[in-house]
Amino acid sequence: MRRGETLVQWSLAIVALSAIAVLALIIIFIFKEGSPIIARLGMVQFITGTKWSPTRGMFGILPMIVGSVWVTLGALLIGVPIGLATAIFLAEMAPSGTSQILKSAIQLLAGIPSVVFGFIGLVILVPLIRQWLGGPGFSVLAAGIVLGIMILPTIVSVCYDVLKAVPQAYREGMLALGATRWQTIKMVVLPAARPGIIAAVILGMGRAVGETMAVIMVAGNATRIPVSPLEPVRTLTSNIALEMGYAVGEHREALFATGIVLFIIIALLNTLARLVARVEKV
Repeated sequence: MRRGETLVQWSLAIVALSAIAVLALIIIFIFKEGSPIIARLGMVQFITGTKWSPTRGMFGILPMIVGSVWVTLGALLIGVPIGLATAIFLAEMAPSGTSQILKSAIQLLAGIPSVVFGFIGLVILVPLIRQWLGGPGFSVLAAGIVLGIMILPTIVSVCYDVLKAVPQAYREGMLALGATRWQTIKMVVLPAARPGIIAAVILGMGRAVGETMAVIMVAGNATRIPVSPLEPVRTLTSNIALEMGYAVGEHREALFATGIVLFIIIALLNTLARLVARVEKV
């Protein structure tokens, strides 16, 4: 029996180490391919350059960084209020059966391919923006709305679990003092769950930053710094996906270098989310 348990233990350890090894190889490959051009241009020039023209040897990704920030902020402005309000309703107000059904329905959004969200945005959202707000329709606003819907499952699920983790005694004590249900939620439950809610927002931000296909379909993919939500924009992930198929030489290295920047951003967001979660436990 012990021999069998040892075999299972070693097998699971090998599987876990193999997953870590694959991740390490991916990181090594990205840095190996992208670091040469960063070494030649300098990280500061690469990040702060405003011109992206591979045919002329100009590799500045600041427009894509700004575009990613714009689109991500737009997604958070839409996804966070709706997601938090939904989580509060499901965790604190809805009957148990209704809550489970609605929560499962929202989680189904995570299983819908991003290209479907992009197609819906392309067919419905872009023409509406063009007709009622002006501009080409392909814009920061369109991408932000689509991504705001796509990050809802992440925000709702994490916020729901965090709200449910607040001890029931907190609610009962506040209600015993004569507070209403909403006052209890506002003054006790939400402050107690604040670190977890912040972690949910950070995870949703990471999801929005890393999305590619839906953004390509509705953002317009213009390599310039947007000054209005109605202007087209290109994100870091879109830049890689659009040009990697035909890139060679320095152009290919620059795209891998863009991947390095994106990897660092995602890693920082995940680390921040873990730190916030650790503070919550303390």
